[in-house]
Amino acid sequence: MNEIIFFGLNNYPILFKNESNIIKKPIQFKFENENENENENEKQIKQISSSYFSTIFLFKNGKAIEYLNQNPSKIQIENIQKVTVGFLVEAILTIERNVFAKGININTENPNEFINISSLIEDKNDRIIQDIVSGRYSIYLLTLNQNVYGIGSNEDGQLGFDYETLDKTEKPILMMKNVSKIFSGNSSNHVFLLNSNQELFGCGDNYHGQLGLGDSIKEIKIQKLTKIQNIPKGKIIDIQCGNDYSIMLIEDENDEKRKLYSCGFDKNNGLARFKNIKKFTEIKLSLFENDGDILDFSVGNEHTLILTSNSKLIGFGNNEFGQLGKKSLFSSYKSNPIQIKLPKLRFNEDIYNYHVSCGYHKSFFYYSPPPSFSNLEEDLIKLFERKEFCDISFKTENGEIIEAHKLILKYRLNQNQNQIEKLKEIISKKSIKESNQIFEMIYSNNSNINPKLYSEIKKL
Repeated sequence: MNEIIFFGLNNYPILFKNESNIIKKPIQFKFENENENENENEKQIKQISSSYFSTIFLFKNGKAIEYLNQNPSKIQIENIQKVTVGFLVEAILTIERNVFAKGININTENPNEFINISSLIEDKNDRIIQDIVSGRYSIYLLTLNQNVYGIGSNEDGQLGFDYETLDKTEKPILMMKNVSKIFSGNSSNHVFLLNSNQELFGCGDNYHGQLGLGDSIKEIKIQKLTKIQNIPKGKIIDIQCGNDYSIMLIEDENDEKRKLYSCGFDKNNGLARFKNIKKFTEIKLSLFENDGDILDFSVGNEHTLILTSNSKLIGFGNNEFGQLGKKSLFSSYKSNPIQIKLPKLRFNEDIYNYHVSCGYHKSFFYYSPPPSFSNLEEDLIKLFERKEFCDISFKTENGEIIEAHKLILKYRLNQNQNQIEKLKEIISKKSIKESNQIFEMIYSNNSNINPKLYSEIKKL
């Protein structure tokens, strides 16, 4: 069953018809006509992606609901693996590795119609997509061959080309090769690309120094992918971009502690600096000192949510629309992070099952419990027939369960025997609990479940 907590701007789209336009106290979200007798697996949330005008809820059965204005509608695309929403663009990645997108900068003739943009890539051997990320007006595609393509607006050079000769494109254009990750944001006109050597490159809007290039770079529009120097030491886990700033999550290679760094115009992200910080600088604040590790974080237009391993939800930035879950009207911007008090939750599952997602002026805290299986053999057959690979948590120490996991894994990894053997070697040295966590990470592609274990299987 869904467990979704919402606070912030209840408009464009309207998510609650009987509530005010601004919701400053976290409340539970329910879908219209929610059927309590519906199959639990049909209602579990996998992802929420939201911007100013649109919010998409993706379920673990591969179906999605989109809210535009005040009329929710089912997206008529099956087997959805990921959704991403920008200010005026949307994209959907399917299990078959196709990408469908819509928006004024994607399809001028019919901006409200999803079209297959992956099929527009000139190199037919490069049309298998493994990840998608949205910017404010652009969509970025990472192919299985580790190439990144951009489509949409290039008004700030966010596609890595001269904006005077290419202000937008409705056909994916190659931006960079040998890329492992893409980072941007639903209100961002800048993007970061990380290559396999952990070298970071960026382009786009740099008016407030949000690309972290330092004081030596004076240009406000970076039209060519430029290497970011002086990156903090450690492994880059994630970078999320707001309108005028960027926040980076780094894992220290020595103590595996996760730390946050930011750059850009820090008035908007609430760190009380009120000036442009042009290189990534560690966020050092008392509220973080004893809050455990950072499990998840999300960046909106001008606010940030952080989820810690000791169950704290922390927010900072703009609270004008209640997106920090506070009623106070004395100050729109919170100069220091605050803890957000949530309503009592219906479930008491492991904290690793929880996630946060920031829309433009909206905030979501969501969770769904893992499905329960009464008949292992029967349910495995169903999984194989549907070719669905969702989060599965078997709470048992039965060795046969591990073997069942391996069967699913063969399908998840396309029966790559070399990968399976490597994973078996890792598993043989782990406990049953750790083994189950490894499988959960593979099913969900979620490194937050156990960062330490994830680092061991990242090459898989």
